[in-house]
Amino acid sequence: MTTYGMPYFLEDKTGKLTGSEFADIHDRLTLTYRRSTEQNSSHTAYMIYNTSIHIQNPRYTTPLIALDFGQGHALGMISFSSTVCIPMKKYLVKVSGHKQSALSHPLYLPTALINYVCRRYRFTASDSQEYIWSGRSQANQEWTCTNSSGYLVAYYSLKIPGEPHYEESSGCSLTIEESSGQLAPEFLASLMILRHISEYNL
Repeated sequence: MTTYGMPYFLEDKTGKLTGSEFADIHDRLTLTYRRSTEQNSSHTAYMIYNTSIHIQNPRYTTPLIALDFGQGHALGMISFSSTVCIPMKKYLVKVSGHKQSALSHPLYLPTALINYVCRRYRFTASDSQEYIWSGRSQANQEWTCTNSSGYLVAYYSLKIPGEPHYEESSGCSLTIEESSGQLAPEFLASLMILRHISEYNL
């Protein structure tokens, strides 16, 4: 894989929780987040696939990660194989004790959003390192991921208000440091769980 010396910039094609494609603007990586259950199912399962153009027969063969949400949008299980299944609540753990006032926040958010700003969740990736996602801790970043040393490794940004409509992109994006590219599926999986938690106020 070509090294560019710049982060992976994955365009979120739909910006929706119901499925999307995350494609790097330099064609280095494409991850597809795809629903695999019927609309009327008692649970909702999504698969993450590597559908990069340089992968042989990439279309929806073996998923890298599966997310299975319970009835009523409840958190369920995250699976990395048929034998490694972890409850989402144990995989992605809320970090307590982090307080921040609205006035100190760079975006000067209203009081009603303080709890959202303070949301932080940690998970352990396949490299055995711990990572923390923080909600709106940085300007123009909806979710920011740092490693155990506090270094930025990934972040998710929403479309900036006033930006023009894009024909094949939502304007949202997931940016991942190139040195952490091998963990991209795990960053995406944990991010989608976070967005699900936020969407359904879990």
